[in-house]
Amino acid sequence: MSEDKYVIGVDYGTDSVRSVIVHASTGKEVAAATFVYPRWKKGLYCNAAKNQFRQHPSDYIEGLEQTVKQCLQQVDAAVRAGIKALSVDTTGSTPVAVNEAGVPLALLPEFSENPNAMFVLWKDHTAVKEAAEINAHAEQFEKNYLQYVGGIYSSEWFWAKMLHVLRQDEQVRNACYTWVEHSDWIPFLLTGGTKSSEIKRNVCAAGHKGLWSADFGGFPPEEFFATLDPVLAGQANRLSNQTYAADAPAGQISQEWAERLGLPQDMLIGIGAIDAHMGAVGGQIEPYHLLKVMGTSTCDMIVAPAESFEDTLVKGICGQVNGSIIPGMIGMEAGQSAFGDAFAWFKDLIAWPLQHLLSNSTLIDSATAKALVQETSDKILSELSKLAAQLPVETESELAVDWLNGRRTPDADQTLKAAFKGLSLSSDAPSMFKALVEATCFGARRIADRFVEQGVPVKGVIGIGGVAKKSPFVMQTMADVLGMPIKIHESEQTCALGAAMFAATVAGLYPNVQAAMEKMGGGFDQVYTPEPQKAEVYTLRYQKYLEYCKFIEFGNTALKETQENLVGAV
Repeated sequence: MSEDKYVIGVDYGTDSVRSVIVHASTGKEVAAATFVYPRWKKGLYCNAAKNQFRQHPSDYIEGLEQTVKQCLQQVDAAVRAGIKALSVDTTGSTPVAVNEAGVPLALLPEFSENPNAMFVLWKDHTAVKEAAEINAHAEQFEKNYLQYVGGIYSSEWFWAKMLHVLRQDEQVRNACYTWVEHSDWIPFLLTGGTKSSEIKRNVCAAGHKGLWSADFGGFPPEEFFATLDPVLAGQANRLSNQTYAADAPAGQISQEWAERLGLPQDMLIGIGAIDAHMGAVGGQIEPYHLLKVMGTSTCDMIVAPAESFEDTLVKGICGQVNGSIIPGMIGMEAGQSAFGDAFAWFKDLIAWPLQHLLSNSTLIDSATAKALVQETSDKILSELSKLAAQLPVETESELAVDWLNGRRTPDADQTLKAAFKGLSLSSDAPSMFKALVEATCFGARRIADRFVEQGVPVKGVIGIGGVAKKSPFVMQTMADVLGMPIKIHESEQTCALGAAMFAATVAGLYPNVQAAMEKMGGGFDQVYTPEPQKAEVYTLRYQKYLEYCKFIEFGNTALKETQENLVGAV
C-alpha cells in the first residue's frame, strides 16, 4: 500500500457528528472535528414527556460540511489529494419521510418546522402502540416475519415509526413517497442521488430494524403491511429488496459535493451502516466476544461464522443478520435504551436547585452564578462515582431497575419504567447513584445471559464509547457484575474509525474489512478485572434485581390490562 492514502470516517451520534481523516495503512488519526447539532441542543422539535425526539436534516448537512472542512484545514495538500473514500455511520433506526426525489420533507419550505417531516431519532418512542400492533399482526401469518429480530418488533424501529407518523400527519402522508434511514440518506446525498428508487439500502439497518431478510426474498410482502394499515399500502413496493453490506461502494462523490467539501472528485462514498455496528469494527470485535458500545444507550454485539448459525435463532434481541457487522458473518445486536442517559438524568435531578434557584440569588451576580452552575454540574458525576466506589457492596442495599427509557433487550418493551427499592431516610445521592450504576450493569448481564441461554457463547467482553473510556467506577462495576474481564479499546472515536476502516475497504486498499481492522486497529489500552469478593455478592444482588424486574413487569402488564378493560367498557 502506498503511504499517501487516506480515508474519512463520519460518525453521526445522538448529540453531534464527528469526522476523522485516517492514515489508511496505519489507522492513525491525522485530523478530527466535532459539530454539535444546534437545533437539537436547543431542544427543538422534541417533547420528552411524549417520548418524541426528532432531528432536523439541516443539523446533519451543516455538521457534515463543517466537520469535513475543519478536518481538511488541519492537513496539507498532499493529504487532501490522497483521500480515497469516505464512509458514514449514523444512529438507527433513525428514518425520515422523503419525496420522490429523495429529499427529506423537512427541507421543503412547507414542512421546515414540522417534526413529523424530520428524522425520527432512534430514542423516539412515540410508536409504542404501532409496535404492539405489528407484533400482534405478525402472529396472523404462517411465515414468521419477526424471527430474525428476536421475535418482538420495537417502537425504536423503522416500520413502527413510519406507521405512527403516517397515521398522525395527513400532510406528511400525502407528500411522502418513501422512508429512508439516516445511514442510507447521507451516502445518497453525497453521491448526488435524485431518485428515491435509486437509494441503496444497507443490510445493517434493513435487517435489524426493517424486517428485511434474504430468507424472505427481501422485505415482507405488500400484503403484510397493507393489511396492517392501509396507510402503508404501496410502501413495501417502493423499497428495493436488494441490500448492500458496508464494504460496498454507494458510488462516486458528486461534483457538487466534491467542490462543496473540497474533496477529490474521484473518491468513493461507501454504503452506510448503524453507528454501533461500524463501532464494533473500529473496536476490533472478535467472534463470540460481546462488544459493548456504551454511550447514551448501549448496543451490544456479537459476530459468529455464518455456517455455525444455520439453526440458531436468539429470542428477544435486536436481530441477527448476515453481513450486518462484518460481511460473511452473522451479526447479532442487543442493547439497553438508557445507559449514559440514566446517569445524565440523575445528574440533572441532583443539579435542579443549581439550575433553577442559583440564577435568582441576590448574593452573587448572574455571570458568577452561571459559572458556578457549570463548574458544579461538570463535577457531579465524578464526585458521585468517587463516593459510590467507597461504599460496601452488600446484598441488602438500595436496588434499582434501569428502565428509564423502557427496555430494549432482552424482550423489547418501551412501556416499562424504572424504579428504586429499599430507600430509607439514610439513602443519599451516592448510594442511589451506586444502585443506578449497578442496575445498568445488571441489565447488561441479563443480555449476556440471554445469548448464553440461546446457545451463543460469550468468550470475552470489549468496551468502547464515552462511558467505557471515562467512567472507571462504572466499568469496574460492570466487570464485577458480569464476572468477566472487560478490554477497553484505545480509540476515543471507534465508530468514526470503523467507518474509516470500511472506507479503506471500499477504496480497494484492503481485500476485506477484517484485513483493515488488523492493520488500522490500535488495540486495547486497559482491562478491568472482576474482584472475586464483589463478584460473589453481585451474583446474589443480580437475582434480587431479576425478581424486582418481574414484579415491575407484572404490575405494568396488570395496569395495561386494566386500562384496556376501562376503554372497552366506555
